[in-house]
Amino acid sequence: MSRRSKKHKHEGHGSSERWLITYSDLITLLLVFFIVMYSMSKVDMEKYAQLSQSLQFSFNKSDSMIPQGGGGSGVIGEVSPKTDDKDKDKDKDNVGVGDKDKTDAMEQAEKAALLLKEQELQDLLQKITKYIDDNNLEATVSAVDTTRGIAVTLKDYFLFDLAKADLKSGAFPVLDKLGSLIPTLNAEISIEGHTDNLPLSSGAAYKDNWRLSSERSLSVLRYFTEQKNLSRDVFQSVAYADTMPIAANDSEANRQKNRRVEIVVLR
Repeated sequence: MSRRSKKHKHEGHGSSERWLITYSDLITLLLVFFIVMYSMSKVDMEKYAQLSQSLQFSFNKSDSMIPQGGGGSGVIGEVSPKTDDKDKDKDKDNVGVGDKDKTDAMEQAEKAALLLKEQELQDLLQKITKYIDDNNLEATVSAVDTTRGIAVTLKDYFLFDLAKADLKSGAFPVLDKLGSLIPTLNAEISIEGHTDNLPLSSGAAYKDNWRLSSERSLSVLRYFTEQKNLSRDVFQSVAYADTMPIAANDSEANRQKNRRVEIVVLR
């Protein structure tokens, strides 16, 4: 009896020590749990402020509403720092300076192009004037500088027979000279036919002065494009009939001045 009693007492003492081990393990686990929870709950206030500002900006711009309810997990990227207003102003100033430089450069280029073209027109006028003087053509051909450009005027009797639009062979050398000078300029050429105010006779090849002035300007144009092989893109043909006189149609001498073809190298 005494041996059994001692044995039971020994076993009870061992059982009483086991709960201490379990208890200590539990305390350790709880301590680890609270440490982990504490580390997870620590908030970086600076990032929180940036995140709050970013979310507020997004909500203010968006008109849509986020539905309430359960949400899924997600990853919030790093919030970019707010751009300094001074930097924005500096960028705007830099852009403005760049645009102004480009505008100034374009204006200078346009001015240079205009000056170059003006010099070319003056050179053309000098060459034509010299050719007229050297060949004693002052009575039939003239060249002047106008607001529209360099205007070369050829009398109708020098180019055509009365009321006709076929070129005379005597006009070819002058047209050849003009045809050699015109391609050197990057300019448009207007060929304009003019008549006096007298109506054409019933037996004339053309029914009125409009048709006559048109066919005469076209004859000169075709000579340049077909005989001299100049580009058609730079030419235009215009018929004025008697609407643009340079003298009063009150005498034969004045009417003869009005019957003409003008070749205008436009500015």
